[in-house]
Amino acid sequence: MENALRAGFFAGYPRQVKERGKKCFNWRAGGRMVENMTGTIRIIGIDPGLRNTGWGIIDCAGPMLSFVASGVIRADTRAALARRLVFIHASLTEVIRAHRPEEAAVEETFVNRDARATLKLGQARGAALLAPAGLGLEVAEYAPNRVKKSVVGSGHADKRQIGAMVRMLLPKARADSEDAADALAIAICHAHHRGAAMRLAAGA
Repeated sequence: MENALRAGFFAGYPRQVKERGKKCFNWRAGGRMVENMTGTIRIIGIDPGLRNTGWGIIDCAGPMLSFVASGVIRADTRAALARRLVFIHASLTEVIRAHRPEEAAVEETFVNRDARATLKLGQARGAALLAPAGLGLEVAEYAPNRVKKSVVGSGHADKRQIGAMVRMLLPKARADSEDAADALAIAICHAHHRGAAMRLAAGA
């Protein structure tokens, strides 16, 4: 499957991929995706961080969402920056290979007053973006406020509210940390936005 994804993504010609016995989507020029509306799309959401990188995977079948898995990648804070980035990338790659999502969503960097901290977080995002992109997945990026508004309805929701809404939307979710819950929220945000885009495209 990996070779097929790579070929379709980089060559830019239509290629239909079968996953779990169903036709899911086509790659076309520029890596754009066209969904078969009867299929199920698996999405991984990633909340990047140098210490803790949350990940959450859901299945999206039209308006229906279901929990698949979630977890946190905990990098050794005593390790050199480069080693931590390698660990984040390798760990995410392992997660993606194990669960085989078709699309990925990564939260954008929140710029704060500490420029150095923002820069380091940006480097963690780079590792988080590279892992799915390197395996041929389409990667979307969402600002934190957009994720909150999409999932909770308010761009200023706190982590408690996000966690509560994730549990409501995904009753079987077992997010054992705020980072994992945030990652599931990012995946849900992507599912909502891709669904709206597909409906808009269908009506065009």
